[in-house]
Amino acid sequence: MSKPNIHVRFATIDEVRSIAEVLLEAFVSYKPLYTSEAFAATTLSAVEIKQRFDEGPTWVAVMDDRIVGTVAAMATENALYIRSMAVLPGVRSRGIGKMLLEQIESHAKSNGFRRMYLYSTPFLYDAINLYTRFGFIDKGEKHDLKGTPLILMEKGLSDVWG
Repeated sequence: MSKPNIHVRFATIDEVRSIAEVLLEAFVSYKPLYTSEAFAATTLSAVEIKQRFDEGPTWVAVMDDRIVGTVAAMATENALYIRSMAVLPGVRSRGIGKMLLEQIESHAKSNGFRRMYLYSTPFLYDAINLYTRFGFIDKGEKHDLKGTPLILMEKGLSDVWG
């Protein structure tokens, strides 16, 4: 059996429905842990994803011509904010999350950002472990997404040219 071909590339506007499906499938098993409002904010509709295209880049991970993961970024005052990262449950543990993070970090460094940050819910253990292995640290700040707890994680980018 051949190894599946996995690559990360910029998403296109005509893929917003597929991205929405990935977000829903990736988070649906966690739905009972979210408030209904927070779950809706996490599993964006195709219309909401399309609106985000104006706010910053979105990438997709593609395996054998199928979108299996996604992540988006948005520039803030002094950092790159990572949001809407998801990998389909059936293809986790294949390095796709790491590939998405590597793409984001490359983008951040090439655009002069000195740090990246994201929010995660404390019950997404595998995601938090991935972020930690990738160099993110829990800043100890607790936040709230429509009644669901969030933690802030950050990674400094020390080797940015400038």
